[in-house]
Amino acid sequence: MNLSLSLPLSSLLRRWPTHLAFAVWAATAAAGASGTLDESVVGYGEVLPLLPLLYVVINQIGTPRSTWPALGGGLVLVFALQALDLVSPAGVMVGLALAVLLWGMLRGTPHGRDSLWLQAAGAVAFGALAVTGLLLDPDAGRWLVASGWFLHGLWDLAHLTLARLKGTVAPSFAEWCAVVDVLVAVELVFLQ
Repeated sequence: MNLSLSLPLSSLLRRWPTHLAFAVWAATAAAGASGTLDESVVGYGEVLPLLPLLYVVINQIGTPRSTWPALGGGLVLVFALQALDLVSPAGVMVGLALAVLLWGMLRGTPHGRDSLWLQAAGAVAFGALAVTGLLLDPDAGRWLVASGWFLHGLWDLAHLTLARLKGTVAPSFAEWCAVVDVLVAVELVFLQ
């Protein structure tokens, strides 16, 4: 293969999570383009607690390669709960995170108590932003939900770059999620 072609291709392959993030966000934004501010705030607010729940679950399992399948299962759960419209997906995600954290406190965790407490702090903070944002008027709530998504993007970057947090989730997921999170936050801020 020509060296000039192999460098861009290898760069593209190495950054596949970033490219996938842009594609997923673009598809999601296009699908919701006709939605209202209220629908966007509720939709993104209901999904936000899934993100720290994944970190809590994967931290407790201790197997980063489980991250992507756990994301798939979590998305199926969120969308099924939204379709059934019986309970708040955000409430269920927060409840599941608390149950997994309690399991970690009772059973122990592969990454140690410090990691468990750090993931607990993230779950509480992001869950609080999502739930509070959902309870407010959509104009006000969007700022909390957008803040939650943006701050979770920073959370992802911390897990991608800081030595003590590496290995909690798959690095490809942390990269993908960081990009998606920031794009969603920007979308929420600029919604009319």
